[in-house]
Amino acid sequence: MKFVFNKFNAILLIAAIIVTIAGYIIMGTGDKTISPILLIIAYVILFPAAIIAGTKKEKKENTK
Repeated sequence: MKFVFNKFNAILLIAAIIVTIAGYIIMGTGDKTISPILLIIAYVILFPAAIIAGTKKEKKENTK
């Protein structure tokens, strides 16, 4: 089994975790406008991008 995450995937994953934590911290302070936007960005864009980016590179390497 080969680990397909590379440096770019790790950066995206760390960014997603930071944005998620920031969203929950801001939600805890009572702001109901920015926190859902941050959480949607993290869950809908950053987490899937961190997973998908590695699989596309893996497919390109296998076709060579």
